[in-house]
Amino acid sequence: MPETQRDVMPKNPYIMPVVAPPDNGAAFEALLHDQDRARDYLLELAWPTGDPFCPRCGHRKVYTLSGERLRCAACKYTFQPFSGRWINNGALNPDEWLRLIVLFVEERSVHQMKEELGLSYNTVYKALTAIRFAILANALDARQLISPATGLDSYLKGNRLTGGPREMRMDTIPVYGVLRRDDLVFIDLVPGFQAETLFHFHMNFHLKLIRSGNLVYTDRYKEYDALMFCGNDSLPYEVIRRYDEPPHIDAVHDEFWEYAQSRIKKFRGISCQRFPLYMKELEFRFNNREKPLAEILAAYLCALVPNTD
Repeated sequence: MPETQRDVMPKNPYIMPVVAPPDNGAAFEALLHDQDRARDYLLELAWPTGDPFCPRCGHRKVYTLSGERLRCAACKYTFQPFSGRWINNGALNPDEWLRLIVLFVEERSVHQMKEELGLSYNTVYKALTAIRFAILANALDARQLISPATGLDSYLKGNRLTGGPREMRMDTIPVYGVLRRDDLVFIDLVPGFQAETLFHFHMNFHLKLIRSGNLVYTDRYKEYDALMFCGNDSLPYEVIRRYDEPPHIDAVHDEFWEYAQSRIKKFRGISCQRFPLYMKELEFRFNNREKPLAEILAAYLCALVPNTD
């Protein structure tokens, strides 16, 4: 049966669903083991008005086909209820998604998650990647980050996480800045800066570099409390000098930096390609530490994957 025709929805690759959390924590808990209720909750986040629309062109006139498929009357695109959204990147049931979100908020390890959910390591890892991309996609600087400048664009093929990381060298590894504004923190991509830039500043202008594993960070630089990057085995770490005095961000015992460093160690083996995903996760957790993270993340997952073309 065809739907009645409605206004065409404006094309907007950053459409955010309205966060519609359950009435209380107990209500959300009840969704975790009820697939039908979990699905209804996620559909409400994907289509807050209750009316489906085409994820490709935004048109609101769609037709119902068999097997839960829908077809756009305008562009003829055939899609599923969660097509084009981050939540479509992972073979999880609706209740499994919500349980995974709760475990993610609790900062469980991948191994703990797979045991609790009864899923494979690869399935959990891919779903967590979708969560982290959804967080990053809702940052103010999302377009800058999902781009060739960071290499994160190579993970996306259309609206699917099916790509792979590009190889990075000293002249292509991006640099990020830690910026504090009152009680908030922002992790910015620093345009025009690569790992090579910081090594040059260190050797020729005495910019202090500190190494912790593959993480390298600096003393205060302009408005940033520190610049940082995640390196790989190709970098000349041996040229980094030792200093008696700690860099600014360590000396002031910055609350975010102490919070972040303790968690970076838990991530284990972060690559330079995936580094911004983890740093944006920490930015999100820190800036929203008094808010209901599970409900926010469910809404982020139900948002459309942005068009990066």
